[in-house]
This record gives sequence, structure tokens and C-alpha cells, in this order.
Amino acid sequence: MSMRELRRPPRLRSGDTVAVVAPAGPVPEELLDAGLAHLRAWGLQVRVGKHVRDRHPGLGYLAGTDADRAADLQEAWCDPDVAAVLCARGGYGSMRVLDHLDWAEMAAADPKVFTGSSDITALHDAVATQLGLVTVFGPMVATKAFAEDAAAREHLRRTLFQPESVTILTRSTADALVRGRARGTTYGGNLSIVAASLGAPDAPTPPERGIALLEDITESPYQLDRFLTQLLRAGWFDRAAGIALGSWTECGPLEEVRAVMSDRLGGLGVPILWELGFGHCAAQRTVPLGVAAELDTDAQRLSILKPALL
Repeated sequence: MSMRELRRPPRLRSGDTVAVVAPAGPVPEELLDAGLAHLRAWGLQVRVGKHVRDRHPGLGYLAGTDADRAADLQEAWCDPDVAAVLCARGGYGSMRVLDHLDWAEMAAADPKVFTGSSDITALHDAVATQLGLVTVFGPMVATKAFAEDAAAREHLRRTLFQPESVTILTRSTADALVRGRARGTTYGGNLSIVAASLGAPDAPTPPERGIALLEDITESPYQLDRFLTQLLRAGWFDRAAGIALGSWTECGPLEEVRAVMSDRLGGLGVPILWELGFGHCAAQRTVPLGVAAELDTDAQRLSILKPALL
């Protein structure tokens, strides 16, 4: 399925039940407890997946076994009482659960909100491709961005409960790499995960006209160059109408990262906005994937053309 005309799940309301799952890396206990308390303060009923606090017996970078992490996600998604599935953290491991999920069973369930970022990009792609749903790329429950960053947490809360109040995404750091204005459907996420998905039989097809969103952390400039070159050669940007770049935390000197982006992407002839403030950064902005948006580099903003959730 091409990632366009995706369905919007219902927004959250006080009293709704949400499920927290850990499809990727091991979850810090204190941050998880703090994050769960914030969710309850929002008036939500919270269910925590059976394996969220697990550790993989042999691979310390995973939260539990692939089958167990997938089972938590599957159970939460197929539970008719759950209005949203919220990821605890990223790290690595989301791609490993994709083949353990029964997508036909998940497609039979009612649409629901899905949130996460970073490594969770692999699941955003899958939910769009397999289930045809808009998803929410934002801070995760058991991370400092949610537990300790009030601005990041509030932007996510408004996206989930009052999506019409956060349709303009901008930041003081935003700057035009290539000037212009474009409309298209938002797609993308974490650069290294997007590149790693290429070649898989279920890899998502970018929308006919897309606004590519990209961010990353702890990848040096030459690695970012390699990922972008791989995506360029694979045709991932061929139908992009514009590109919005998020944060590049611990990716080396920002002027070098910016030079890589200009060198690799500047020749595409589409508007490119630098440092819009989504990804791994303070006051992280939440951005929906699979929605119609307008990128305006002169105004230094991305405008979501209709609210991400119904």
C-alpha cells in the first residue's frame, strides 16, 4: 500500500485507556514510572504490557525477546478497550518484531493512535503500510523527553487531545536550506531506520507527493551522507515535494551536518527546511506522519492542513 489517504484515528479523551509497550530497547524503570504518572495525570487509564520491564536473556540492547515484545504490541492493538498504543522508548529492536505480528488480525481491530519516535520509525512505516493509519511521531513514555521535558510532553498532549491546536510546527532554529513552498503528505522519521528498511518486501512506498521528515542521533556526518546517498539511489526522494529536517543530536558539528544535507539533498530542487525541532532535542515537537501538510521555508514552518486525529 502506498502511504497516502491514510485514515485518522480518533483523538484521546479523558478516561480513555492507553497501553504502553516496549518494542525496542530496554526500559529505564524510573523514567517509565515517571512517564506513567504523567499519563495518569492526563486522566488516562494506563495498561502496561506484560514484558515492558523485561530484558532479553542474551542481547542487552533489547527489552525482552522478539516474540514477547511483539505479543505485547499485538495484544494492546487488538484490545477493543485500548484507544492508543504508546511506545516506552526506542533504542533498537522495532524492525525485529515486524515479522512476529499478525497484521491481518491488527487490521481487523478498530483504528487507534500509535505514538513513538526514533527506532519506532520501523513501526510507523508498518502501521501506515499494513493498516493505512496516520501515526504520531513524538516523545516516548519512558524517556527524558516525556518524563522530564514539560514542553515536549505538553506538545504531545495537545496533539493527542486537541490536535487542531498544534497544526503549525515551527522553531527559532528553523532555517531555509532551499527556499520555497510545497504541499504533500508527511512521511519518513529516523534517517538510519528509513535507510535500513530499504529492500524489505513490505518497505513503504513514499507518497505521490510527500514532505519527507528526517532526523537522527549519534550518527557522524559521513554516516548521514551514506544513508542519504542510499535513499537517493533507491529513489526514496523521487516524489518528494519538500523536505523538513529535524534535530541531529550528537551527529558531530552542526555546520558539517548542514553541509552534508545541502550537498546530498540540495540538488533535488525542492524546498528544504533545516532544524524544525522534531527528533532528539529539547522541547521536542510532535509531528504526525501520513497527513497533508504545507512546508513554507520563508515562514520557517510546517503546517498540518487538517488535524492529525479525528
